[in-house]
Amino acid sequence: MRLQIIVLLLLCLSTRMKAQEFIPLWPEGRMPNSKNLHLRDSVANERIYQVGTPGMYAFFPSSTENKGAAVLICPGGGYERLAYVISGTQLAKWFNTIGISAFVLNYRLPNSPDLKDRHTGPLQDAQRAIKLIRSNAPIWGIDKTKIGIQGSSAGGHLAALTSVSTEDLSSVGDSLDKVSARPNFSILVSPVIDLGTFAHVGSRKNLLGENASKALIARYSPNLHVSSTTPPSFIVHAFNDKSVSVNNSLLFYQALLDNKVQSSLHVFPQGGHSIALRNNPGSTEMWTQLCEAWLVEMGFIKEPSSGK
Repeated sequence: MRLQIIVLLLLCLSTRMKAQEFIPLWPEGRMPNSKNLHLRDSVANERIYQVGTPGMYAFFPSSTENKGAAVLICPGGGYERLAYVISGTQLAKWFNTIGISAFVLNYRLPNSPDLKDRHTGPLQDAQRAIKLIRSNAPIWGIDKTKIGIQGSSAGGHLAALTSVSTEDLSSVGDSLDKVSARPNFSILVSPVIDLGTFAHVGSRKNLLGENASKALIARYSPNLHVSSTTPPSFIVHAFNDKSVSVNNSLLFYQALLDNKVQSSLHVFPQGGHSIALRNNPGSTEMWTQLCEAWLVEMGFIKEPSSGK
């Protein structure tokens, strides 16, 4: 099986991946939680509505600007679709400009007819993606201890869930089973966190189903599972977000604070549920600058050179 993984990687990867190269997550016939229906991707209006082949698109900075860090990007879309451009590829290109390798995740959506268990599919894909990045870190010029995860809206929920999860749901009996699926930091933009009182109803329904039990809701509310070993987080939200209450970010930050996990929270007056890479209102436009400064301050990337 290990030989098969090596062959798969050799087929999918080169010594230096080309930007936007698609990397499948699972060995053929070994995808967990699957009915083996062999679905096709369904894409419309820059949204993915069905993921047939879970994988990630790789975006690399130039070798001279590479700072050795990487980020897995989980696009948002309420667990109903993936807004892979506005909360995926656009952010990946920005990460490249600050010397960070970026990977946009095409994760299985809970409404997929192929899933046996709707709520574990996205997390399994995110964990496997982190493992793939970490296992190939030497090839891609990435420090194994500087691999983060980013997510917007429901993608922020998946990013936070991946950060707090202590159970590996991605094991398939290959060499990656021994690789850590825990990211080293998280960047959360307008994240869905709480699936109880302050839940984004659509995300909760799509992920957990119509009548989720209290136990399932608690299991998938990341703020309830923060510990002292949870990686640090940079969190951005808008006060006037009417879709995902700012209380989601407040609850997660409070849990991080209670567990002494050094993190940063920025709540801006404006931005609604539309905080993007650019063209944000007022001070919200500063979030990317603050994020880069935080990454430098926390030691995940080096300070930008002023000698250009």
